[in-house]
Amino acid sequence: MNRVEQIFTTLRQERKRALMPFICGGHPRPGATAQVLPALQAAGASIVEIGIPFSDPIADGPVIAAAMHVALQRGSTPQSVFDEVRSVRDQLSIGLIAMVSVSIVHRMGGPTEFVAKAADAGFDGFIFPDAPLEESSVLLATCRDRGVSASLLISPSTPFARAKEIVAASTGFVYLLARAGITGERAEAPEIAGRVTKLREVTELPIAVGFGISSAAHVQSVTDSADAAIVGSALVRRMSEADAQGRDPVAEASSFVGELCQGLQQRQSSAGQPAASGASSP
Repeated sequence: MNRVEQIFTTLRQERKRALMPFICGGHPRPGATAQVLPALQAAGASIVEIGIPFSDPIADGPVIAAAMHVALQRGSTPQSVFDEVRSVRDQLSIGLIAMVSVSIVHRMGGPTEFVAKAADAGFDGFIFPDAPLEESSVLLATCRDRGVSASLLISPSTPFARAKEIVAASTGFVYLLARAGITGERAEAPEIAGRVTKLREVTELPIAVGFGISSAAHVQSVTDSADAAIVGSALVRRMSEADAQGRDPVAEASSFVGELCQGLQQRQSSAGQPAASGASSP
């Protein structure tokens, strides 16, 4: 098993759930990624998604798109994100997932070269948000051969027959979108229990849910049925605001992720389980 599989296996054995924060690589400034990853692990994250900055993000709403624009303006590149990850990988037990456009994959030499570079830097898996299932076979096979996970997206409108095909092609975990459209904060918790139950009929992979999850209450609600909650825009916004106001974005991220983890603890308490003690070691 790779690190992502090990983490989810341990969590399942302990009847726990995962928090998967999303950050934008190189945001809000160069060096921030290397600083924030240990802080997120200490705050309770099990796996962190790192968005590779892209000038034309596919599914990202205004908060993450703006963060990527700032990162690119301040000099972030895929290679600089890899270098920051490499510099702290030995300090971390959490899983690291790159969310990356296939355009970047091809610009960096194609699947074999890109996956090798990212894996050598310390990434454990990938999410390809704009990779059509019909065109992803080489990309997914390259990840399998390298021993890293690869996930495609399942939206609320994906027909179940197609969702089954996406699930069968994915490794590590299934990425289920809580809502249609683009990323962004929402006031209400998403209704995903029925969709999760249906997907569990056709896969044993963990199911991670993202898009619109913004609070500890949302995390608790989502992880009542799913294996992991993904929080992106709410975290990225706080880091952006902290940087703009002269405060420490790393401390802001750590504080907010600690707050989100209370949702995991509340779920466990309501189920009569021991409180979470932070990220699971691989």
